[in-house]
Amino acid sequence: MPNDVKPLREAPAYVDPISGQRYPISEPRWCSDTGAPLMITQLPGLARNMIDTAKRSLWRYAAALPVYIPDPITMGEGCTPLVSRRWAGVPARFKLEWFSPTGSFKDRGASVMVSILRSQGVTRLLEDSSGNGGAAIAAYAAAGGIAAKILVPAHTPNDKTVQMRSYGAEVELIPGTRQETSDAAARQAASIFYAGHNWQPFFLQGAKTLAYELWEDLGFREPDNLIIPTGAGSNILGCDIGFSELLCRGEIASRPRLFAAQPENCAPLDASFKAGSSDLVPVEVRPTIADGASIAKPVRAREVLAALRRSGGATVTVSEVEIEEALLELGRIGLYVEPTSAIAAAAFTRLLERGVIQPGETTVLVLTGAGLKTTRRIGELMAALPTR
Repeated sequence: MPNDVKPLREAPAYVDPISGQRYPISEPRWCSDTGAPLMITQLPGLARNMIDTAKRSLWRYAAALPVYIPDPITMGEGCTPLVSRRWAGVPARFKLEWFSPTGSFKDRGASVMVSILRSQGVTRLLEDSSGNGGAAIAAYAAAGGIAAKILVPAHTPNDKTVQMRSYGAEVELIPGTRQETSDAAARQAASIFYAGHNWQPFFLQGAKTLAYELWEDLGFREPDNLIIPTGAGSNILGCDIGFSELLCRGEIASRPRLFAAQPENCAPLDASFKAGSSDLVPVEVRPTIADGASIAKPVRAREVLAALRRSGGATVTVSEVEIEEALLELGRIGLYVEPTSAIAAAAFTRLLERGVIQPGETTVLVLTGAGLKTTRRIGELMAALPTR
């Protein structure tokens, strides 16, 4: 067994990764007694013969989850396509996470999180989001018969809040920044259970199914590299958890390198990683077209930075021009994504140019959200192009 992975010795529990304090997993919680985000203690994962192949959703990996859910809230999330294309002249694989019921990768975490919270007795929940997370949690709450309230920044485009409202969620506009919206959610958590996807450890348990699915997609092998558009880092942490479990099981030989791709205009994880810090360092934040990655203070920064270093990966930033160019180029190869997804493709180009990734390696780019969510913005971008 690899010396950095310990076997499971105790029943699953919540754990504060800083203090080590544990709490019973049977009780709904969103933070530790000191206000820190929680994780789930290490789980043993599953072997390939434990996959429920009769299920065509992420619930085929239910044996890897910390809680048994006999009646999960599911709409077929997971089992998204992995397609091969050439990018910057070399082979690449694109994981199309927008093939999800609400159009984004966040359906993985929402399905697992809301299913477990319902089993714990939660009947009304609160989320804060500027887009995809709010839509996903509103949808799964509706499917599970749970009332949902979503706090969004007041400047959020109406196109995004319409989707949340269509699921019957109460949507409250909060004046100010994305951070101020999160602060408002923390205050309201005194009266309604807070199921913020950046805080909830069960959300990460859903996100980890991406690792299992890629392993299965690739013939039960790990990729060499995984490039992920990153704001709060739930996909980085989910993949770290999932591939760690597979390593513990002996199902893979090594961890894939994880690369967190961020826009230059909002790159707190990149600045912290390059400074060698284990926690966030102050950065200047400017507006970016990739608003899904525009998170100035990721609440799990310590864990994300540790996961990147553990994998042998890194952070990479790209400019607004590079994001726009990658967005349009993805469209020309049949991949219509929202701008945040294009960060991964732009970052791949940079990593190839620097020789960090070699053309012969198996590299997966995670495309997190559908272009249909941001058609108006993409249309404005295309209209600004020189006439041919």
